[in-house]
Amino acid sequence: MILQSNNVLVKHLVNQLRNSKTKPAEFRAIIAQIAKLLCAQALENIHTFEKTITTWHGPLKTHFIDESKLVMIPIFRAGEPMLNGVLELLPNSIGGFLAMKRDEETAVSQIYYQRFPSLKDKTVILLDPMVATGGSLIDAISLVKEQNPKEIISLNIIGSPFGVDAVDTTHPDIQMYIAQIDDRLDENKYICPGLGDAGDRAFNTL
Repeated sequence: MILQSNNVLVKHLVNQLRNSKTKPAEFRAIIAQIAKLLCAQALENIHTFEKTITTWHGPLKTHFIDESKLVMIPIFRAGEPMLNGVLELLPNSIGGFLAMKRDEETAVSQIYYQRFPSLKDKTVILLDPMVATGGSLIDAISLVKEQNPKEIISLNIIGSPFGVDAVDTTHPDIQMYIAQIDDRLDENKYICPGLGDAGDRAFNTL
């Protein structure tokens, strides 16, 4: 299931990322902000548990998200600022890590680091800003599925129609919350208009 955001604030932030004059620190901060907004939308109907707390006016039965059932997995490098954002919202959730690098000649992603906690019966939230061909996200979802999570949610900032469709076709059971689906891929398989290489721009390695 693909859910593209129609939120005007999200679009405003995406366009700030597109600006080539946006500096790395600001770029990272904006990615974190978009991740928070997407996360809030993605968890709108998540199961909660009841807990009695003490308020200024006495005991109150209310509901909370069980953060121990959430696993946040960024796809490095560009996913790291997204992780920072969602951890500000849900600081007691669990972190996993997955590092992938795209071969510039073949556009095929290669995994060079993977560290997951137990994912069984957990809600896994994958954090990947760019969905160009969809290859890295497809591979990440396949890896996560091997550990039998309860569900998989993908938070993404920019995607191409080709990449988003590839993910949805290969893994139609996952939920993808994406800020913007752009027009196309160019001849080098980069998203157009896109925002450049998110990892390089976030960490000033252009």
